[in-house]
Amino acid sequence: MAYEKMLYCIPAEDHEAGRIKEILEAHKEVRFVSLVGVDIYGHDTDEKIPVELILKDIDDFLEHGVRTDGSSVLLSNIADITNARVDLIPDQGVNWYVDYNFDNYEETEGDEWFPVGTLRVPASLLHNGVAPVGSRSVLIKAEKSFEKRLKAALKKHPEAAARFGFDSEDVEGVTITAATELEFYVRTPHEAADVKRLHTSQEMKEQYWKRTVGPVRSALESCLLLLGRYGFGVEMGHKEAGGANPEMVHGGDYDHIMEQLEIDWRFSSPIQACDNENQIKYIVEDRFAAQGLEVSFQAKPVEGIAGSGKHVHLGIMVRLKDGSVKNLFTASEPEEYMDPIGYGALMGLMKHYEAINPLANCTIDALNRLKPGYEAPVSIVCSLGRDVYTPSRNRTVLIGLIRDFDNPKATHFELRSPNPRSNTYLVMAACLQAMIDGMEAVMDSGLSAHELEACVSKSYGEECFYLDKDREYRCENDIFEDFTQEERDRLFGRAPRTVWENLKTLDDADERAVLTAGGVFSEAQICSFKTAALDLWATEVKDRMIPEMRKKIISFTKLHSMGSSLLDDERWEAISELRKALAKDSAENGLSMISYLTVMLSNREDEKASSMLVETVDRLSELEALYETYRSNMIDL
Repeated sequence: MAYEKMLYCIPAEDHEAGRIKEILEAHKEVRFVSLVGVDIYGHDTDEKIPVELILKDIDDFLEHGVRTDGSSVLLSNIADITNARVDLIPDQGVNWYVDYNFDNYEETEGDEWFPVGTLRVPASLLHNGVAPVGSRSVLIKAEKSFEKRLKAALKKHPEAAARFGFDSEDVEGVTITAATELEFYVRTPHEAADVKRLHTSQEMKEQYWKRTVGPVRSALESCLLLLGRYGFGVEMGHKEAGGANPEMVHGGDYDHIMEQLEIDWRFSSPIQACDNENQIKYIVEDRFAAQGLEVSFQAKPVEGIAGSGKHVHLGIMVRLKDGSVKNLFTASEPEEYMDPIGYGALMGLMKHYEAINPLANCTIDALNRLKPGYEAPVSIVCSLGRDVYTPSRNRTVLIGLIRDFDNPKATHFELRSPNPRSNTYLVMAACLQAMIDGMEAVMDSGLSAHELEACVSKSYGEECFYLDKDREYRCENDIFEDFTQEERDRLFGRAPRTVWENLKTLDDADERAVLTAGGVFSEAQICSFKTAALDLWATEVKDRMIPEMRKKIISFTKLHSMGSSLLDDERWEAISELRKALAKDSAENGLSMISYLTVMLSNREDEKASSMLVETVDRLSELEALYETYRSNMIDL
C-alpha cells in the first residue's frame, strides 16, 4: 500500500471551495465526508455523506453544512425531541483529517487499492439556526474572549508589557498554546484483569518506560508512524506505570496482555489541540484493534492499580508586529520563577479550580481515579520547584510549573487532573476563563513577582488579596506521604467524593460568573451540562453500580462450619450483619442501605442519594476488608 499517496489532512489554509474540490478529486480513496459536532458532554458525531454529494455544491456545504436531529446528541434542556433542529456548520479555521477504514479497501483509478477514507470536518452546532451550542463553540468563544481581555489588560497596565520590552500597541495578537498527553490501557479482549499481578508489577516498577514486545510493540509503532503521516508532531510514545508483563504462549504469541501506554504530541491552539486529540483517539483504537487488542480510555479501568490521566498543558504568548514572540509567563529576572502575569494565571486556576473540576471529572470513573496514591492529584495545590534553579518534578500536585532554562518560550502550566474521557473543549475553556480572571487581578494589584510568590506560598490563615485565607496553595513535598487525609482536607480543601458533590459547585454564583464572563459559557450551557452529567450519574449508580454491589455482597459466602472455630464464628457474624444492613430488606428492619439508595435515585433526590452513596461505599469497603480477613483464615488443619 502506497501510504505516501494517501490524503491525511486538508489544512486550514486550503479551505477555499475550489482548493477543497481539487484535493478531493485528486484523492479518490476519500469516499465520504463526516461533519464532527461535539455536544455539551463531549460526544462527537459521525455520519457518512458521499463525497460526490458534497462536491455538487461545495459552497453551500461550507456555508450551511448539514441539518440534523438534535435530540440524538446530548444537549439537555436545549435541543430535545420537541425542539430538535441542530445544524452542523463546517469550521474552516482548523485542520480537517481523513479517517481511514483499514478493514475496507477499494480499487481506485490506476488499479491501486486503498482503504476507504472519510474526511472528518470539525463543525459548530447551531440550534434553530441561531444559537451556537455544544462544546466547540464554548472553547472558540473562550479563545476570543481571552485575547480581547488580555489586550485590554496590557493596555490598562503598560508596565506589564514594559517588563518584556514592548508596548501594548505593538501587540499583533495572542497565541494560546495547548496540548494534552494521552494515557490508556491496552489488553487482550474479554479477559479478566489479575489485580494482584498488576499491583505487584506496579509496586516493583516493572513497567514504566520499559521496552514493549509482541503485538503491543507492533501496534504502538504502527500508531506512531501513522500519526506522523497526519502531521501531529508526535514527540513520544512509551509505557506507563500500570500493567504487567505479557505471557508468551505456544507458537510465540502473547496472552494476558494488560499494559498502560502514553502518547504525547506537539502544541497547537486550544481548539486545534482538542480536535487533534479526537482524531488521535480513533487512530489509537483502530491500530491496536488491528493487532487484536482492546483500548480502554477509562480513568480507572481496574481498582487498585494506576489510573489513566490526560494532562493538559497551557501557555500564553503575544505576537508583536515586528514578528517576535514573547512568553508572558517567563520571568524577566533569573531569581524569579515567572512573571507576575504567570502568577496571575496560576492563581486564577487554583482559586477557580472548583468551577473547572466539574467539567473535568463528572463521572464515577473519573472520581475513582482521584484518590490518594498512584500520582493522581486530589488537592488544589501547585508546585513551582524547590528553588528557582530546580524545576518542579512533583507529581502529586494538581498544577505544575513547567520551565526549560534553555528555552524561555517553553514556560507553561500542566494541569494533571483531567482523564482520557474528560471533555477537553470545556476543560480548556474553563481554564482560560480562570486564568484571565487571575491575570487581570494581579495586574490591577501591581504586586511584584516576589510578592506574588509569597501569596502563592502563603500559610493557612494568612491573608491574600486574591486567594482564600483559609487555604494553602503550594507544596513541594509529597502530599500523600507527608500529610494525613485530615490535613489535606484542612489545608487544601476537601475533594468531592461523588459526582453530585462535584457538580454542585456550578450552582455557586461567583464561580458561574467566572465561567460566563464575556459570554463564553451561557447559563443554558452550564445548566445543560449539569443536567446531563447528573442524569448519567444517577443512571449509572442505579443500573450499574448497585447491581455490581449486590453481586459482590452475594459472593461473600460462609466458608466454615459453625462451631469449628470461635474466631471464625465471630468474624462471620460481623460479616453477616453488615451484609444484611447493606443489601437485605426485612419486615423488622425495613429497607437496606442499597434499597434506600435506589429509592432516592428513582425519586431524583440527588443530594440525599449522594450522601447515602458515600456511606454505602464506605460500609462496603469495610465488608470487603472483613471478608478478606475471614477468608484468609480458611486453612484445613
